[in-house]
Amino acid sequence: MVRSPKCECAPVSMLNVDNLSVWFGNGRDRVDAVRNASFNVNRGASFGLVGESGSGKSTILRAVMGLTPNWSGAISVDTKPVDKTRQKSFYKVVQMVFQDPYASLHPRHSVDQVLGETLYLHGFRDIDARVVKLLDDVGLGGKFRFRYPHQLSGGQRQRVAIARALAPKPSILLLDEPTSALDVSVQAEILNLLTDLRTEHGLTYIMVSHDLSVVGHMCEQLAVMKDGEIVEIMEVETLRKAQASHPYSQELLAASI
Repeated sequence: MVRSPKCECAPVSMLNVDNLSVWFGNGRDRVDAVRNASFNVNRGASFGLVGESGSGKSTILRAVMGLTPNWSGAISVDTKPVDKTRQKSFYKVVQMVFQDPYASLHPRHSVDQVLGETLYLHGFRDIDARVVKLLDDVGLGGKFRFRYPHQLSGGQRQRVAIARALAPKPSILLLDEPTSALDVSVQAEILNLLTDLRTEHGLTYIMVSHDLSVVGHMCEQLAVMKDGEIVEIMEVETLRKAQASHPYSQELLAASI
């Protein structure tokens, strides 16, 4: 019996951003928030965007999500080009977790309404069972199902926000500083939850953070941004060894020690 040669499959690109520029306003009022950013994230990988406030990190996530109208360049998700107008199918693949878990949840909607409505909009019908499963997945359980945001701690609210993002069963999660608004004591819990969920669901992460230690813990590769531009892309091992090549990256590393 002749055995077939072992397949060494090439990595599959899950998110590709090519020469992305994002701006706000027009004419004299135009502000260029991101200029000519390019990077690639393979399926199942975790990629970080780091830099100071205002460097354009979150703007890139918002452009990918379709929340910024003025952009040029190319964005591909699972090798398929993304149009300026996002189709409903896009949001079954890509979801976003925002920085402030209170602002991102409707104060008058219970956890059940938040998750149930999301599931309904994405075409699911076995909603009750799925709501319970989502709450279990993020470590809350059924006792939180009928609570409102003001009855939850910051960490619990962020768990609900993560559950909502998981509801459509996406392949990509965009994480915009998901722990920066939380107490230090709960930050590690949320990061560990995200690590577990990535393994369990085969997720691809793109994470924005100003905290290099968070990115070093969560990601395999990262891009350093300054004034709207990516100045360096490095492996996380390079970060850990403090071997960045760009002067600004070296400054960030020195400031984080």
